Amino acid sequence: MKIALASALFINKDISFNLSQIEHYSKLAKEQNADLICFGESFLQGFDCLYWNYEKDKKMAISLDSPTIEQLCQLSLDLQIDLMLGFIEREDNHLYSSYALLSQGNIFHLYRRISKGWKEYRITDFHYWEGNSTDIFEYHGKKCTVALCGDLWEYPECFCLGEDILFWPVYLNFSKENWSESLCKEYSEQAAKIPAHVLLINSLSQNPDAFGGCYHFYQGAVKDALEYGQEGLLLIEL
Repeated sequence: MKIALASALFINKDISFNLSQIEHYSKLAKEQNADLICFGESFLQGFDCLYWNYEKDKKMAISLDSPTIEQLCQLSLDLQIDLMLGFIEREDNHLYSSYALLSQGNIFHLYRRISKGWKEYRITDFHYWEGNSTDIFEYHGKKCTVALCGDLWEYPECFCLGEDILFWPVYLNFSKENWSESLCKEYSEQAAKIPAHVLLINSLSQNPDAFGGCYHFYQGAVKDALEYGQEGLLLIEL
């Protein structure tokens, strides 16, 4: 299986632009014969897309049966490449930070972040929820899991499930200096707690600045990387 990790720019609150980015990078990945392309945490709406006011935020969030999800499923079908991406999900009157695998025009797997660091939890109310499951799913003959950003820091024991691949979409806006001096090593060491191939996907943004980069961690080492600060695709075969 050939996997493309996308270090791509999003614009907060601009779903139309972010959809165009998903299409652009998906086409590039398909040209390189990737089976799957992965985007970062909350890529669809942007990580800083919410106001922490439910009446506003429910309009930014999307449901699984929304036209936007239908459009993404159709894109996956048309390009014949599977998509994984983060988004703010609305189900009934609850909001989640979610991550979906879209395959052959359908939602193949859905994961909801289990740690609360995606939200301003000191001011949010009962509308803002976390998930409660870290189940393995079978994909291309591999056992896979998803951990969204802080999940792997707060609950690493929930992801030692005998998986082959752990997808780790994140939003990191550390300085380039801090990342190179110490934080890359810390993230590699945290990934080593999971006896699997750990694929970290970070996005780029402005206001605030985030610097992207994608990493393939395995057994405490960086096997391959599109370095922090770079935009583009990292291609991995597993």
